[in-house]
Amino acid sequence: MADDEKKSLLYKLKPITDRLPAVTKPEGHVHFRTKMTWVILILVLYFAMTNIMIYGLETSGNLDLFAQYRAIMAGAQFSLMHLGIGPIVTGSIIMQLFTGAKIIKLNLKDSDDKAMYQGTQKFLVIIMIIVEATPQVFGFLEPSGKFIASMTGVLPFMSGDSFARLIIVLQLFGGSYLVFLMDEVVSKWGIGSGISLFIAAGVSQAIFTGSLNWYPLNEAIPMSIDNPPVGTIPKVIYLWTNYGSTDVISGGYERIFLQNPNPLIALIGTIVIFLFVTYAESSRIELPLAHGGARGARGRYPIKLIYASNIPVILMAALLANVSMFSMLFWQHPSFMNWPILGHNWQVGMYVSDPTSGNLRVVGGMAYYLSSVNGVGDWLLPLLSGSYLGQYNAGLVDPAWAKSTLQISLHVIIYAGVMIGGSVLFAKFWIETTNMGPEAVASQIESSGMQIPGFRRDPRVLRRVLERYIPVVTVISGAVVGALAAGADLIGTVGNASGTGVLLAVGILINFYEAIGREQMMEMHPVLRGFFGGE
Repeated sequence: MADDEKKSLLYKLKPITDRLPAVTKPEGHVHFRTKMTWVILILVLYFAMTNIMIYGLETSGNLDLFAQYRAIMAGAQFSLMHLGIGPIVTGSIIMQLFTGAKIIKLNLKDSDDKAMYQGTQKFLVIIMIIVEATPQVFGFLEPSGKFIASMTGVLPFMSGDSFARLIIVLQLFGGSYLVFLMDEVVSKWGIGSGISLFIAAGVSQAIFTGSLNWYPLNEAIPMSIDNPPVGTIPKVIYLWTNYGSTDVISGGYERIFLQNPNPLIALIGTIVIFLFVTYAESSRIELPLAHGGARGARGRYPIKLIYASNIPVILMAALLANVSMFSMLFWQHPSFMNWPILGHNWQVGMYVSDPTSGNLRVVGGMAYYLSSVNGVGDWLLPLLSGSYLGQYNAGLVDPAWAKSTLQISLHVIIYAGVMIGGSVLFAKFWIETTNMGPEAVASQIESSGMQIPGFRRDPRVLRRVLERYIPVVTVISGAVVGALAAGADLIGTVGNASGTGVLLAVGILINFYEAIGREQMMEMHPVLRGFFGGE
């Protein structure tokens, strides 16, 4: 380990990080059945939390700052999971950027430094929960009048409104930190990553309801041609059986295939994304391996095209969600509007109220060009048709806010470019911080007794061979997942899951399936645990 004088300044936080609640790591091997039991229990708890609404919160009229990123953030609107995995991923982004830029001097190959890195990240998650929860509650999430009245006079030095909002902040804090501990349970006692599991669960739920929901768009009035079922499949069946032949020709096809909610093209796009990601996940380079002590024992080390997995896209989605949230706060939050340069500056982000959803809609500034694109209705149709461009700009009070085809085209190009470039950057950082680089993989292969046929059994030789592939594949991996995410968002998906969400869910489920296969293999052949990094 490094000498005391060379230790990072983060070690001053050690008295705090050592006392933070944590999940104990298992001392030995955890059996496959036990791991699956923990995964199922955590999933049940996750879905339970998404259905527990925040106590005391007004049920209508509140704004959801994460509305367009809700599926990716693995949260549920106005529930204990309102913040979702946002604070966890944001803390991870900050730590990766600071470590990659050498602002934080930690050697992640050293056990003490790695423990300090993880402890600091946990402390940072707590800070981010407060940073994300407090401005929302004291600006956009209004407590109910009844709840405020019941809190009035409880604390003599605090008004009923402030105390009610403090209670809501504490609920969000408790829910978000519990999510963090649930992620640790899955990582240490289960299979895979809890964050990934929650994203896949949330997106799968959104796709299921978006495809099969048979309730009408407006439940207050009877189902009709103008009020069809919400789900894609019931909607198509209902409209197809109730339209006359002239209605189908005059506008029925357009309504079935293109009109929200959940048009048929979105279901087709979801299936296409699923098949394409499955194909990309199966593409790999396989290095031949042979066991140095057992003649005839051979294997292969796969370097997948999606080498960095879908983590770079998760980090990029969380980063863009934070850009959206803070730009919205700076535009109209009472405490942020008066900040110099950033406060109420249209160049940062300009928002108007959307009459259809009730949420704020970004119409200008940096936040507009970095906002996600949700299907063909957000870009392709306005570019092809003047009538759709008029619908796209409908509801804008000031005609100066209306978008031209050039601005819409720039939005698509900038969003796709940022997703691809950011994913490449995070892929490189992720490989460096998770022992997936050439040196770490070479050491892992060497310690398992394997070697590349025709080369000396030496980690340095292995490293030189792996350096021909891993750095290049890492960049390609980040670019591919970024391009897939952006392309998926452009096509659109059912259930408002977003193309990025579907991309993540498919990749996560494939990786989870492969992880289950590795666990079963290690259960049958304990000697393989060392090679796969098991206990």
